[in-house]
Amino acid sequence: MRQLTFIAGAFGIGLTIWMLGRFGLHDILRLIAAGGWSIPVIIIFHASQVCVSAQAWRLLAQSGRPRLSFTDFFALRCAREGINNLLPVAQVGGEVITTRLMARRENLGIRRAAAATICDLTIELLSQVTFTLIGLGVLFCLVNRSHVTDELMESAGAAVALGAVFFGSQYLGAISLVEKLLVRIAAHLGWDGVEDIRGLHAEIIALYRTHENSLRAGALQLLGWSLGTFEVFLVLTAMGHPLSLADSFVIESVGQAAKSAGFVVPGALGVSEGGYIIIGSLFGLSPQVGIALSLIKRLREIAWGLPSLVAWQVMEIRWIRPAPSTTGEMHLPGQS
Repeated sequence: MRQLTFIAGAFGIGLTIWMLGRFGLHDILRLIAAGGWSIPVIIIFHASQVCVSAQAWRLLAQSGRPRLSFTDFFALRCAREGINNLLPVAQVGGEVITTRLMARRENLGIRRAAAATICDLTIELLSQVTFTLIGLGVLFCLVNRSHVTDELMESAGAAVALGAVFFGSQYLGAISLVEKLLVRIAAHLGWDGVEDIRGLHAEIIALYRTHENSLRAGALQLLGWSLGTFEVFLVLTAMGHPLSLADSFVIESVGQAAKSAGFVVPGALGVSEGGYIIIGSLFGLSPQVGIALSLIKRLREIAWGLPSLVAWQVMEIRWIRPAPSTTGEMHLPGQS
């Protein structure tokens, strides 16, 4: 796994360096400097996206159990994004780490924490697919059909299929199979505490069947994706290449889809920039503008991510302190 991450990271760095050289580092830096005033604005504005995403996660986790505060979920969401955006964890390490943190907060339990995170991740994926499909629908109302639009539609079809498989497999018992496998491995190796994950599949299905919370969480996630439209609108305006909100909506929907498609590459380096180049070209934006837009959004990720990594360490100290009740926790080989 580490070798794959290293190779993917090297590919992303190499692709980014190639694009900076190919399209002119000086021109890209000039555009970033021109858009300078938009950077603090989108850093502040991103709080709205974190808030709605945190509330969506909280809705799924809190049903019938000890209620974590909104502040807790805001901190967890920040840590989740910071880990995924800035660390070489293939865009999923944040979910694993924050699930462990959540499990210990207010004794929520690993089963409920894992179920809530899996449901949140699934609903987030489905809402992003919906966001992208809406964006492509708007795109076809704004530009003529071309080879690029046809390829985007094919990619959207693949994303819909992936989302359906990911969601459907949970209903069909994929989690149950994983759960049974983990229990058997744990019994064979003598691990303690794995019994805590028994019933994970049933817990996930129960959360989905709380239709009101699931639908509200989905609506909030879709709102969170849509708020990114204003980031694109502000940055392009600041760089002197203003587009309408509809155009910005399309660029954000496809750009975020490209970033998610490059989840294997740490931070989707190069992949995200390529996505903005492709979709921006349909609206007359040069490759330099697309790369500058992506890099400014990365500056926002760094501005949020670095404090979030510090907050993660604070939560590790305050939330994961040894307690008498920890004697039944699972200990992996090599842990003390």
